[in-house]
Amino acid sequence: MKKKLILVTSPPASGKTYVSKQLAKNLKNCVYLDKDTLIVLSKKIFEVANEEFNRSSEFFEANIRNEEYYAIVDLATEAIEYNDTVLINAPFTREIRDDQYLNSLREKLAQKDAELSVVWVHTDPEVVHQRMIERNSDRDTWKLQNWDEYIKTQNFDPPNNIPELIIFNNSSEADFNESIEMIKAAYGKVEIA
Repeated sequence: MKKKLILVTSPPASGKTYVSKQLAKNLKNCVYLDKDTLIVLSKKIFEVANEEFNRSSEFFEANIRNEEYYAIVDLATEAIEYNDTVLINAPFTREIRDDQYLNSLREKLAQKDAELSVVWVHTDPEVVHQRMIERNSDRDTWKLQNWDEYIKTQNFDPPNNIPELIIFNNSSEADFNESIEMIKAAYGKVEIA
């Protein structure tokens, strides 16, 4: 069996972290990486630059966003040399719609005898809004204060350019349970606690 890099993707507050952790706990020899772990470094960059901490700002887009993705993917491609499965929990909202990016990643993985798998966590925007309110994170302050503007920038449609895509519906408990069964079938025997 080939090694696998699994990207668990979707807009923020769709439930990626919960889904990702459930998968990572139950996949054999899996390394779990969460791009949010890098936020501590991002905050420091905002502070040093005397910029307001706003992960939706032009400053973030120009100076931080892409570097976070480069870092987490570099960590994953290094880890895949030592483990069967590496799972990244991150939105990848632009990257998964970019065929050139995906093909480059597939080529990099092929050199390590690994393949790509993408899980899209689909959640209704209303559920996302409620989850964002409930998690009460400073990374969401601007988003919640400017919800109408923010939500227009998010694409909740699953990408249609990825043959290895699995859609994980996560708008309700019933959707979650049904999706778990689908993941079990796709990845083999996976027991979700």
